[in-house]
Amino acid sequence: MANKHPASPLLVAFAFFSIYIVWGSTYLAVAYGLKGFPPFILVGLRYLAAGLLMLAWCKLKKEALPKWQYLWRHALSGTLMLVGGTGMIAWAEQYISSGQAAILVATEPLMFLLVDRKGWKQYFSNKYILGGLIIGFTGIFFFLRLGVSHVNDSPMAIAASIVVLVSALLWVAGSLITKGNQGSSTTVMNASVQLLAGSIAAGLIAFCKSEQTGFSFAQVTAEAWGGLLFLIVMGSLVAYLSFVWLISFQPPAVVSTHTYVNPVVAVFLGWLLMDEPVNKAQLICLVVILAGILLVNVPGYLKRKQDTAEAKS
Repeated sequence: MANKHPASPLLVAFAFFSIYIVWGSTYLAVAYGLKGFPPFILVGLRYLAAGLLMLAWCKLKKEALPKWQYLWRHALSGTLMLVGGTGMIAWAEQYISSGQAAILVATEPLMFLLVDRKGWKQYFSNKYILGGLIIGFTGIFFFLRLGVSHVNDSPMAIAASIVVLVSALLWVAGSLITKGNQGSSTTVMNASVQLLAGSIAAGLIAFCKSEQTGFSFAQVTAEAWGGLLFLIVMGSLVAYLSFVWLISFQPPAVVSTHTYVNPVVAVFLGWLLMDEPVNKAQLICLVVILAGILLVNVPGYLKRKQDTAEAKS
């Protein structure tokens, strides 16, 4: 889908600000939200509110729900991405810092290569991709050894870090379920189905974990309410819709650069606003992981450069 009219430079700048800075700051917002909400109640409320708002917008525009063969795919995709992904990250942030979680989530492009079995032959025969995987996972190994265990005294820190890595795998798996199977409904309608399915699944997990026991909305702090509101409005609405809008006319390679920026923003904000510990080992491991991600993307960059040159000739 392409825009009929040139996009306003100011709007484009705001959209990139949203996917760079706002998405990067959601890890800190989760940390604030956890000061008053149990993890799965927090993400359940976040996705319920955002999903209802998106669905109401779509119905005002008289958009139809996805057909059944696509509806269940989006529901499953949303459950895996938003509960298996973001919900598990919220749980993990009880034991590790928001910056540490963001660094581990940055490995999603590497996880995609491992989960996308259809592309294994192409991926593992390319020296850039193989080198990027080796470098990226080396960075993960040393991050777990030096960037988590030496900074965090919690005995659950390593377990929580592994949970975040699993959450990245689940996010990728969820995104692959709807790859090429979007149906005829709009992206925003599909997103509302994913959000609402995720909220229901998060609510069920919260109930099974008895998170409602001893929980009271009256006891939630202003900081926690602020974190939840930020996640709903800025994280699930503004940043996500900015991403959807940008991807409609900007090259995916340009839009995906948020992968490199988000963990840097999260680490900086966690250190600045919540005094989260950051050491040299964490920063070095972050650079190594991002170098691996950059390397696995080299074949795509080279192909696009070649296609552009051929189009001009």
